[in-house]
Amino acid sequence: MAAIKYKPTTPGRRHMVVPSFDEITKFTPEKSLMAVKKKSAGRNSYGRITVRHRGGGNRKKYRIVDFKRDVTDQTATVIGVEYDPNRTSYIALVQYENGDKKYIIAPAGLTDGTVITSGPSSDIKPGNSLPIANIPVGTFIHNIELYPGKGGQMVRAAGAMAQLLAKENGMGQVRLPSGEMRLIRLDCCATIGQVGNIEHDIVKIGKAGKTRHRGIRPTVRGSVMNPCDHPHGGGEGKSPVGMPGPVTPWGKPALGYKTRDKKARTNKFIIKRRNGK
Repeated sequence: MAAIKYKPTTPGRRHMVVPSFDEITKFTPEKSLMAVKKKSAGRNSYGRITVRHRGGGNRKKYRIVDFKRDVTDQTATVIGVEYDPNRTSYIALVQYENGDKKYIIAPAGLTDGTVITSGPSSDIKPGNSLPIANIPVGTFIHNIELYPGKGGQMVRAAGAMAQLLAKENGMGQVRLPSGEMRLIRLDCCATIGQVGNIEHDIVKIGKAGKTRHRGIRPTVRGSVMNPCDHPHGGGEGKSPVGMPGPVTPWGKPALGYKTRDKKARTNKFIIKRRNGK
């Protein structure tokens, strides 16, 4: 995949980098696998804004993606690779032997006509899904389950991949894209290969309007507000944040504030955190 860099014909085009969509082979979604996606503009069920800077944006339909890959008695053929507005990765439309169609996360290298399978006896090739117990050590994987049968929850973003490092005592040791090393049960399933759209990280928005199309509204710095609106506000001219340091609009520490529950049940499965601790 290659990215397209525009010439600076306008201020918005300057520095703009967009994907070339070389991997895309199908341009109309499967209507039977689409669902309505309503906008909330960052508001909860009480109508209160709980996530700021959300609203507007282009309309989207949700694509129903099969993260479980639980059809193990049939092969599936890739019909096409599509763009999904709800995620950074591309999705592939596959058709099973009985005619059923499903969307899956499209790994790099998956093309039209490729035959994929799921289950313990599947080959080790991109797009096949099988239990971690049946995957050789050193293999790159994605769409990893945390609980058997629940469906893949980790490593689903564009270009992401994890590596299986070891297997012992009924657990697999996996290195995640963040650098975290984690234990995962061997009966959990994962998909072979790296997620497609690898060069997504070099894309540059280029202009403010494109951010608005994504449903993201402008963010105002706290230091330019009044004291009644933000702890950083007020003062004559440009004023420093002051002590005890940067805080949120509600006075909570903004940097380095731990929010993870110390008694979280999953702590025992983390061998090494992404920050090296």
